[in-house]
Amino acid sequence: MQITKTLELSSCFAWSSSLQRVQRLINSLCLEGDPDLQFLLVGGELIKIRSRAWKKNRFVQLQEDSKTLWFETHKIFRRKHTFSIDDIDSVRMGRQSEGLNKHTQSSVEDQCFCIIFKGRKKNLDLMAANGEEAKQWVNGLDKIMSNMHNLSRQQKSEHWIINCMRKADKNEDNKMDLKELKHFLRQVNIEVDDTYAAELFKKCDESNSGTLEGSEIKHLYDLLTYREEIDVIYGNYARTDGQMSSRDLLNFLSTEQREAVSMEDALKLIEKHEVDETAKQKKRMSKDGFLMYMHHEEGFILNPAHKPVYQDMHQPLNHYYISSSHNTYLMADQLKGPSSTEAYIKALMKSCRCVELDCWDGANGEPVIYHGYTLTSKVLFRDVIKAIKDFAFKTSDYPVILSLENHCTVDQQKLMAHYLTSILADALVTKPLGNTMSTNFPSPEELKGKFLLEGKQLNKLDAALNNNSVIEEDTVSEEDEAADCKENGQKAKSKKSKIKLDKELSNMVIYCKSVRFNGFEHAKEMQAFYEMSSFKESKAFNLAETSATPYIHHNMDRLSRIYPAGSRTDSSNFNPVPMWNVGCQIVALNFQTPCKEMHINQGRFLPNGACGYILKPEFQRSPSSQFDPSALSKGPWLKKKTFNVMVISAQQLPKIYKDKQNSIVDPLVRVEIYGVPADNASKETHYIDNNGFNPTWNENFTFDIHVPELAMLRFVVEDYDAASHNDLIGQYCLPLTSVQNGYRHVPLLTKRGDVICSAGLFVHLMLIDAP
Repeated sequence: MQITKTLELSSCFAWSSSLQRVQRLINSLCLEGDPDLQFLLVGGELIKIRSRAWKKNRFVQLQEDSKTLWFETHKIFRRKHTFSIDDIDSVRMGRQSEGLNKHTQSSVEDQCFCIIFKGRKKNLDLMAANGEEAKQWVNGLDKIMSNMHNLSRQQKSEHWIINCMRKADKNEDNKMDLKELKHFLRQVNIEVDDTYAAELFKKCDESNSGTLEGSEIKHLYDLLTYREEIDVIYGNYARTDGQMSSRDLLNFLSTEQREAVSMEDALKLIEKHEVDETAKQKKRMSKDGFLMYMHHEEGFILNPAHKPVYQDMHQPLNHYYISSSHNTYLMADQLKGPSSTEAYIKALMKSCRCVELDCWDGANGEPVIYHGYTLTSKVLFRDVIKAIKDFAFKTSDYPVILSLENHCTVDQQKLMAHYLTSILADALVTKPLGNTMSTNFPSPEELKGKFLLEGKQLNKLDAALNNNSVIEEDTVSEEDEAADCKENGQKAKSKKSKIKLDKELSNMVIYCKSVRFNGFEHAKEMQAFYEMSSFKESKAFNLAETSATPYIHHNMDRLSRIYPAGSRTDSSNFNPVPMWNVGCQIVALNFQTPCKEMHINQGRFLPNGACGYILKPEFQRSPSSQFDPSALSKGPWLKKKTFNVMVISAQQLPKIYKDKQNSIVDPLVRVEIYGVPADNASKETHYIDNNGFNPTWNENFTFDIHVPELAMLRFVVEDYDAASHNDLIGQYCLPLTSVQNGYRHVPLLTKRGDVICSAGLFVHLMLIDAP
């Protein structure tokens, strides 16, 4: 533990003044003397905006803990309202929310900003008195969020515990009596009987004063956060005067962590993580330094080498899995939910690289986007393209595919074409790259910062290369997905319905021409590489089961898009893994729905810089491959492994029902493997009664893996309930090929995929060749 942190903990209930409290927390966030932070601590008037008519002045202020925002409310029963900085997803400068765009004038652009929350909480649209103050609010909040994000897991844990201690100090006297201790234990998710609580209190109350303060609270903290498992591991390798020498550390890294490292690497870890200067000078690692190492990315389950873009990004576009969204405009269900530009922004900020636009004739000649033949609300095509342009490349530079489902008349198509060219400008690919006719896709690297349009096309690609569009305007069949609505009893046109296609809009479709699928042989003989098909879920799964190898070869030459069945009116999702197993690239999911399938999707695209592109395995790209995921034969894909997992412990799991003071979780852990059918498996621990703070399992599981390159590993932590379904506490998913061996911490995410700051699992993993 850091020495400065130890001092902070020693006095977290004994600070003599508010000024000292502010100063210590600012120091821990490395923002001492920052003018933007000082501005937030003083606070100021902002205008909260809900509509053109509803605009109210509110005083807003950052609280002393530098983690909580307070703002005044005029509700009778709640004069003050607070929320944690941890609840904020992002802060946007300018009129970059649907509400601000709709309810304010462009003349106040520089005064506006928006706070975007994690989960389903509504955005907070705000306007400052002037542009300079708006900048200070945004800059200050961004700095706090960035610094909190960069804290180690150990530091986040300490912040969380200190915050729980403050909440337990009901009378704010900077002391803790027995009643407050019990309240604190419930806050941190531990249920103990009165006898144990009294014994713990007595052990820490060295002054026999009936209250804990200063060093006594530090003693309580040490007792609660003691990690016996870390002690045992450290003790096994600390062979040099009770500490780890660089040689001891190297032995641990090579023996337990199975890392191919040198003495230089061990010395770098000591230099980076050791908190005791004397130990550092002796090139040793103390127990506190070892704990710091285990809580940094080197000690995490995800291989740090796989965090940035590490794959070859110069392969043809169809050689990658592409993170893809279905009906991207929807915020909820498929029948009556709202459509919003915000849904596009959220998907793009998660590095989604293929978004869908269902375009229909709108009022006043303006094309709109919504789910046709339903009661979902409508959003202007123009506003969607603007939002896409603004947010497409915030988290990834790699190309974005706009999947256009076009139901508009020619006049409104002309306006669509105008918006695409005027808003996206040179970023929209409107001609093939290079001067000669290609026989393959360009690479993601070549298409960085570019948009590709997927839709119907009247001409061949060579016509676009030579500026020789033979057909000016003609009819094409409407997109398959809209036609499929009829299967679900929804009002729909005949599957054979036709629409007229505008030449200019048609000519913008270059590498992703949408065509109907008529069989693999037909595609092989008649389809060009840039002609792609969309498959409804049932059709795709049937082909994957009955014609896996031909499907894989089909996807070696061209793109395939898979979309959920029309019957999924609740916006549920199918399992994407069987589609990836046969090399399908654009597996479109309902991003707005938090579920297991989206967790797997998030895990699939977690490595490689979370850029939205993952290179498919060589056996899904090689023309000689005879891979069939359901009938495994000998080949480069078959690399039998034994995967040993020991679930050791968890730390600081969140409470499920925060409002219920006595609600303590009974956690269990499930380990799941998703991949080829032979690899699918699931095993779980027993549950621990009433302890979400530091439960220990020490349970071992073994999995047989046949095709590791397609396997996904998912950890699920649930609150056991004998009478009903277990509640999800947290989850984490990643490709098996990105897992580090050895003792590892596993971060946990919420159902919606947001990091739970203080929580995690501690496991031991070993992926070895099968005998």
